[in-house]
Amino acid sequence: MKPATTDEFSQRVIELGLLTPEQISDTWADLRGQEVSLDELGSQFVRRELLTRYQLDRVMRGEQRGFFYGRAKILYQAGAGSFARVFRAVNIDTGKVCAVKVLRTRFSDDAQKCKEFQKEGRIGRLLQFEHIVAIHDVGRQYGSSYITMEFIEGETLRELVRRRGRLEVPRVLDLAAQLASALEYAHSLGITHRDLKASNVLISSAGDAKVADFGLAGIDEEQGKNAGEFSGKARTVEYIALEKLGGMKDDDAVRSDIYFFGTILYVALSGKPALAESRDRAERSDPKRFLDVKSLRVVAPDISHDVVELIDKAMSIEPRDRFQTVSDMLREIMQLVKKYSEEGYVRLIRKAEAVETASPTNGTSSGKVMLVESDPEQKTFREFFTKLGYQTLVTVDPQRAIVRMGTFPRPAECLIFSTTGLGRTALDAFNKLTTDPFLHDIPAVLLVDGRHLSLANEARLDAYRVVTCAPFEPKEIVALIQKIASSRS
Repeated sequence: MKPATTDEFSQRVIELGLLTPEQISDTWADLRGQEVSLDELGSQFVRRELLTRYQLDRVMRGEQRGFFYGRAKILYQAGAGSFARVFRAVNIDTGKVCAVKVLRTRFSDDAQKCKEFQKEGRIGRLLQFEHIVAIHDVGRQYGSSYITMEFIEGETLRELVRRRGRLEVPRVLDLAAQLASALEYAHSLGITHRDLKASNVLISSAGDAKVADFGLAGIDEEQGKNAGEFSGKARTVEYIALEKLGGMKDDDAVRSDIYFFGTILYVALSGKPALAESRDRAERSDPKRFLDVKSLRVVAPDISHDVVELIDKAMSIEPRDRFQTVSDMLREIMQLVKKYSEEGYVRLIRKAEAVETASPTNGTSSGKVMLVESDPEQKTFREFFTKLGYQTLVTVDPQRAIVRMGTFPRPAECLIFSTTGLGRTALDAFNKLTTDPFLHDIPAVLLVDGRHLSLANEARLDAYRVVTCAPFEPKEIVALIQKIASSRS
């Protein structure tokens, strides 16, 4: 029943557990006896961030359910699929943000769908790894099954590629190493994914990759400690078609995971799916689709031979020609990560040297900068700025750098924050300068590497703060430092 008066509304949100009597009283006290309508009162709670618009709308409609699942309070809907809805929520005990995945109502009476959904949650709870989405709770409430899990600020790899196009090779290799380590961990427990695709890979705003949705996962009966509970041959029709084409009469989930992991890297490197996307089940289950896949060397001919070889091997039609374990593939990925990261650093230094050699005064500068970066990256960036004519002070601690720059005379003319090794920590420190009145005039540059490009959109910029993204251009960086440093004079 819909609340008709402000008193009914206030009583309803207390009964639902959305607000406390104290929060209601404080809001009325701040209104100082003003007469407000029901809509105005609701808007007051939203403005004060005591209720979300999603919660308010449901209360106004007279909804009684769906505000809590387990210990999670629902804030708003964050996404939806044909199988389930995903909500942003907060744990009422810890205050931490989480996600709640709720099976759609139309599947509530479908025993098989409920079983698969619950299985996803229970298998997920067995997997505690930094590059696998963490599952916190599995349950059933209001007649619906739900899973409470880690909330990832970001997007799927499929969405990222659709938005930005193909990704840079070093960034893909970094993501590949993260994902391969997650699969290696799962396989070591006897757990195979059986539904690997770009939409089941989440990329956080800090650039970290996480594998999601183990709804079709299975546990090897010899390796898995819980095989009895989760054993079975369930997998997508694509997996079945691939194994049929490869002549496998039984479940070959490990090597099939490797093939579809290859397709994930394929789309990231080329911007195009290896297999033509289709909603038609008959098309998706046709083994001939795999014979039409073009090699990465054809679709993206500019990609280095060694990277193409990695993908081609993972995506071999013949199972014997693939990597036989994810561990084997991870070793090759790490060799490529090392090679391409070193090449990237060499190119960065050579750019600075070219500017220095071309003209000692044009494009280079003199003075001091303070670099904030992790230990492994400091040497490269120190050399880079030295080549540009700067005396470079370095620290790994952003807060220490801010404190030092808050003293007089200042030890450097500009702070340089780099996300390469520090990720979001560098962004948070950079943004702190804008919001703190005692620090607002400290010149700072945020260098955003290819793996953390999404952080650039969150940087707070003004006359003293600028951001530049990879690939870094020496002359541009010098000009930016000179521009913001001169703002103080």
